[in-house]
Amino acid sequence: MIEQLKQEIENTGDEERARLSARYFKTGPGEYGEGDMFIGITVPQLRAICKRYAALSLHEISQLLTDNIHEFRSAALIVLVLQFEKASSEQRKEIVEFYLAHTNHVNNWDLVDGSAPYILGEYLADKEKALLSTLAQSKNLWERRIGIVATYAFIKRGELEETLLIAELLLKDTHDLIHKAVGWMLREVGKKDQSVLEEFLKRNACRMPRTMLRYAIERFRPEKRKLYLCLRTEVV
Repeated sequence: MIEQLKQEIENTGDEERARLSARYFKTGPGEYGEGDMFIGITVPQLRAICKRYAALSLHEISQLLTDNIHEFRSAALIVLVLQFEKASSEQRKEIVEFYLAHTNHVNNWDLVDGSAPYILGEYLADKEKALLSTLAQSKNLWERRIGIVATYAFIKRGELEETLLIAELLLKDTHDLIHKAVGWMLREVGKKDQSVLEEFLKRNACRMPRTMLRYAIERFRPEKRKLYLCLRTEVV
């Protein structure tokens, strides 16, 4: 079954899209996606294919997730999310353990963003969340991104404190992909309750990386955006 899935993905691929994807996902020497390879298929096309393979075993998903081809890893995570949605409590625990054991292969921002909230975040929604703080302090870039993006599951429920806690842990992170992820999650917090976001910004805007701050205040009125950007500039 796994070979059939790979063949379907390969048959749908496009060389020009693959070339553009390789550049977009920074696969050059020294870049965060160095060495990643693409077939060239859109996410909607990939999702449509994966729906026909939702019964893959974890062993088969592991084979996909450890592949060098980006779309194969993406397919593995799409199937994992589909399985998690319909799984029992015990099966969900098994899926989460599998996910955490394979974070080295959830190794680009789209792979993290399409899986962390829908697997780890959903699983931890009614559980102890200390694991996310551990992930946020990992040396692994992708685990740090998982730590913050997983909190999107809580934000959608109106539970905002965990996102603020993880965001504060990541204020000094040096990677642009973390700055963007934290800013994005803070922006989502603001959609739920702008006063909560502004309280966080009053305490932390002066020490936030500029990209993080810009993402966080993206929905503010121009004069308010300018106020927070000036606050950061004055202090920094």
